[in-house]
Amino acid sequence: MAPAQLRLVFLTIFLRFIAAQQNDGSVSVGASLTATSDVKPWLSSSGEFAFGFKQVQGNDNFLLSIWYEKIPDKTIVWYPEEGRMVPTGSKVELLRESGLVLTDPQGTQVWRSGSISAVASGFMNDTGNFVVFGSNSRKLWGSFDFPANTLLPTQVMERGGGMKSTTSATNFSGGRFQLRFQEDGNLVLNTRDILSGNAYDAYYTSDTDDATNSTNSGEQVIFDATGYMYILRRNGQRFDLTPRGSLPSGDYYHRATLDSDGVFRQYYFPKNPTSNTTWKVIWFVPRDICNIGGNLDSGACGYNNVCSLKDNRPNCECPQGFSLLDPNNPNGDCKPDFTPTCDEVDSIDFIELDNIDWPNSDYVHMKPSDNDTCKSSCLEDCFCAVAIYRDNECWKKRLPLSNGRERDNVKAFVKYRVGDRPLPNTPLQIPPPQYPPRLPGEKKDGTSLIVVGSVLLGTSVFVIFVLIGVICVGFFVIYKKKPRNTYSIIKDVETNLPRFTYQELVEATDGFKDELGKGAFGTVYKGVIGKRIVAVKKLNTVVQDGEKEFKTEVDVIARTHQKNLVQLLGYCDDGEQRVLVYEFMSNGTLAEYLFGDTKPTWRQRSFIAVGIAKGLAYLHEECSTQIIHCDIKPKNILLDDYFNAKISDFGLAKLLMMNQSHTNTGIRGTKGYVAPEWFRNMPVTVKVDVYSFGVLLLEIISCRKSLVYESGEKGVAVLTDLAWDCYQEGRLDTFVENDLEAFDDYKKLATFVMVGLWCVQENSFLRPTMRKVIQMLEGGIEVAEPPCPCSVSSY
Repeated sequence: MAPAQLRLVFLTIFLRFIAAQQNDGSVSVGASLTATSDVKPWLSSSGEFAFGFKQVQGNDNFLLSIWYEKIPDKTIVWYPEEGRMVPTGSKVELLRESGLVLTDPQGTQVWRSGSISAVASGFMNDTGNFVVFGSNSRKLWGSFDFPANTLLPTQVMERGGGMKSTTSATNFSGGRFQLRFQEDGNLVLNTRDILSGNAYDAYYTSDTDDATNSTNSGEQVIFDATGYMYILRRNGQRFDLTPRGSLPSGDYYHRATLDSDGVFRQYYFPKNPTSNTTWKVIWFVPRDICNIGGNLDSGACGYNNVCSLKDNRPNCECPQGFSLLDPNNPNGDCKPDFTPTCDEVDSIDFIELDNIDWPNSDYVHMKPSDNDTCKSSCLEDCFCAVAIYRDNECWKKRLPLSNGRERDNVKAFVKYRVGDRPLPNTPLQIPPPQYPPRLPGEKKDGTSLIVVGSVLLGTSVFVIFVLIGVICVGFFVIYKKKPRNTYSIIKDVETNLPRFTYQELVEATDGFKDELGKGAFGTVYKGVIGKRIVAVKKLNTVVQDGEKEFKTEVDVIARTHQKNLVQLLGYCDDGEQRVLVYEFMSNGTLAEYLFGDTKPTWRQRSFIAVGIAKGLAYLHEECSTQIIHCDIKPKNILLDDYFNAKISDFGLAKLLMMNQSHTNTGIRGTKGYVAPEWFRNMPVTVKVDVYSFGVLLLEIISCRKSLVYESGEKGVAVLTDLAWDCYQEGRLDTFVENDLEAFDDYKKLATFVMVGLWCVQENSFLRPTMRKVIQMLEGGIEVAEPPCPCSVSSY
C-alpha cells in the first residue's frame, strides 16, 4: 500500500476514534472548552445532556453548566456552587492533578472540582451526572454529589446534603431559599440570610424524623429512574414525595427544582414533543408560599414587599408608598418613598391600602381601637411607619416590614409626606383649609364669608378675654404638674432631640471620667442617663459663630433612622460647650476588632462590610438632606452587642474648623483613606466616601491596615497597591494571608476584592454609587473586571 494511502487510512481511523470519544460521553485528560458563542459542549452518549458554557444575561456572560441539550430552552440542571458568571475567553479544563478547573481569561482560578489528583478521565453520563474517574475506574468526583438547584432521576441525597435556589431566573448566584436533608432525617425548606448563610425557621418539613424510634427516621432522598421521588427510612419503608399515580404515561424527562420563588417543584417534559410545549408541574411544596416566614426573615418576598398567589406562583409587588430597591429583582426588598421622622407630624398624611398586612412587624397592639384612633396613634408616633386596622384592633408597625401578604378585611395606613411627588395610582385628596368654618347650609361665596366674619368679629370681644384667662390658667396648671426628671430635658425649637445642660452631662459622666476614645471630632466618654448607658462626645471647637450651624447639623443627624448608623440621643449647646449624646456601642470600634490579637471570622467580616455599605447608601441617597461623611475609617465604625456595624460621626465634618482635620494637609479625612480629588481642588461629592469605603473594605477583607510604615517615613506599604497586585496575579490567598475560611468562599472573596478596587479608582466617575456597591456585594449584579486604580501613595 502506498504511503499516501496509509496516511489516509490512519487519518480516517483517527477521526473515527475522536468521533467515538465525543459520542460516548468520555472526556480525556487535557481536554478543554473555551467560553465563546460557538463553543461545542461535551455531550453524553445519547446527546440528551451537555456540559459546557451557556450564555446568560447578555453576550459576555457565560455559566459553566450541565443542561438538557434536546429541549428547546436548554434547561440548566447543574452549575458550580454560587453560579458565578465568567466572561468570554474563560476556560474549563480536565487536569490530571486537579480535576475540572475553571479559569478566567487572565488565568485566575474561579472554581475547581475539589482536591483530587491522579485523574484518568471524565464522563458525561446520560443521567445528567458528570463524573471524574481515577485509575481502575474509581470515582473521584461527580456533579450529582454537589447539586445546584435541581435533582434528576437516579440522583440520591444523603443526610447533611442540600441545595440553594437561584436569585432569579437569569441570576444563578445563591438565592434566599434552601432545601436541606437534615441529620435528623427531615427534609426541610427554609429561607436564609444570603450574606451570613444563617438559616431561618423551616417553612416546610417532611416530618420524617422520629425521636422515639430512630429506625423510622429518613436515611436518603431518592429520585428513582421511573420519576418517583421519596425519602427512604432506615427501616426500609418509603415516605412518598411524588404522589402515587401522578406520573404521566409515556417517555418523559423529569427534574425537581428549588425555584427562585422558594417553591420546590417536580416537572416533566415529553422526550418526543408533538408541538410547542413547556415543563409541567407534577407536585410542589409548600402549597402557599406567601404564607411563610418567621419574626426575622422577610418571607416569600423581600422586606416591605407584598406577596400574592397567582396560579400557585408568588407575585411580589411593592405597595404604594414603596419602590423596588433593585429594579431587576421584583421579588426583592422595597424601599420606602418616605421615612417618617419625629418632627413632621403636621405634614404627614396616610395612603390607605386595602387587604394588605405584614403580620410579623408589630411592636404595639391596641385593643380595642377604632379607625381614627389607630391612625392618630400612628401619626403621633415617629417610630410608626404603617398602622393596620381590623375588627376594632390596631397594630402599629416599624420598618422594615416583613412577610407582606394579602389579607381580607384589613386596612393599612402608610405614612406619606404631604407635598411629596404623587405616587402612582394614589388618589390623594387633601381638602383645602376652611377658615372660617362654614355654617350649615352656607354657600361658598365671598359675601357669605364677609357676613360670617362680621358676625364673629362683633360677638367675640368678650369671648377673647375669657379664652385668654383660660389659657393662662391652663399654662399655670400644666407647669405646676409637670413631672421633674433626674435631668431637666429641654426641647429645642429647631429639633425634637432632648437638649441637656452641660452640668447634667458632667454629672452623667462623673466629671468626664471614663474616656472611651479620642478622634478628630472630639473625645468620647462613658455616661449613664437614667438607667441607660450612653456615649457622650465633647466636640472640639466648632466654626466661629457656628451655633446656628451646629443646631442645623444636629437637626439633620436627628432625622436619620437606619440600623447601620449610631443613634443620636440628645445634645448640649450650653455656652461654649458643644456635646452630643449617642447610644453606647458595647463592642467598641471596628479598628479594635479588626486589628486586634484575634482575627474575626470571614463571615463576620463580610457581614460588617455590607452593613457599612448600607449605612453610607442611606446617608447619600435616602436622607432628606444628603450627608457626606468625609472620614470613613475603622475608628469611626462602631459595633453593637451583636457586632452590627454602625457608622458614627456622620454629619459632623461641617462643624470642624478646616485646621482641625486629622491630616497635615488641611483637608478633611484621614491619610490612607482620602480620595484623590481632595488634593486637586476638585468638587467633593459622595464619591469621596465611596473611595474611603473601598479602602476600608480592603482592610476588612485582609485584616491589614491601609498604610504600614516599614522604616520610618521612607518605606510605606499601601494596601490598595497590594490588593491590585494580588488580584492581577491571582494571589488572593496571599492577600488574606492564607485565611482558609475566606479562600474557601472564593467567589465572595473575589467579588469583595473587585468591588474594593472599583471603589478606589482615581477617576471618581468610575466609582460606583453605594447603592450599586450593596447590589454587587450581595450578589444581586455581576461585578465587571476592574481597571488598575492609579496609585496615590505618593502623598
